[in-house]
Amino acid sequence: MCYHLSQAIDPDRLKERYRAKKFNDSEKVKPVYHANAFSFLPLPVITDAEPDTIQLMQWGLIPSWASNHDKAMELRKNTPNARIETIFEKPSFRESAHKRHCLVPATGFFEWQTIGSKKFPYYIHLKDEEIFSMAGIWEVWTDKQSGETKETFSILTTDANPLMARIHNSKKRMPVILAKETELDWLHKGFDETTIDSFARPFDEKKMEAYTISRRISEKDSNTPDVLKPYTYSEITQTSLF
Repeated sequence: MCYHLSQAIDPDRLKERYRAKKFNDSEKVKPVYHANAFSFLPLPVITDAEPDTIQLMQWGLIPSWASNHDKAMELRKNTPNARIETIFEKPSFRESAHKRHCLVPATGFFEWQTIGSKKFPYYIHLKDEEIFSMAGIWEVWTDKQSGETKETFSILTTDANPLMARIHNSKKRMPVILAKETELDWLHKGFDETTIDSFARPFDEKKMEAYTISRRISEKDSNTPDVLKPYTYSEITQTSLF
């Protein structure tokens, strides 16, 4: 699954990449080297409703039908990711899958490889694209008691390509990464079971790179540039991936 990503880029560069006319709350945005889904951070996304605007949403979708605050907070623990193959079947995702798509910008993401009883963290990014988009769905939830609204999102996942199957070798999943030319298609199409299938394919492994990083990623203060630095483990070699 995809519970850890990187948006190690400044707001101006994001705005340029997506040709956005507006960037709401851009003064609150700083480069994020390691975002953990279960920190429920607000992160920049681009929605089908406002494709020329970058806005902040919390990672971990809260469905509109969540009855109260406690229920909403509990539900979002299970929704950082949504399997693209089943989004029309799951109550938490069904409405958003039909009506609300978004792009989740990333400069990279993290996964763990299991070897014996040990896990080794990797950083994965695209070779020729500094910033790329993951397919997402989003929702607006209103707390009936306080009137507070929360805008939240989930990242879609699909079967792993060969590279990611070797890294994420326990679950063999990866985020749905969109080619740049399909980003607008994701925002404005694919709202039913028939058209969604064209997006449910793993990204080309030849366009991706991966390397091991230190276990600092598991520490509390891991949102630093150092988390992206390559780190070598005696138990594995980088060439074993290729």
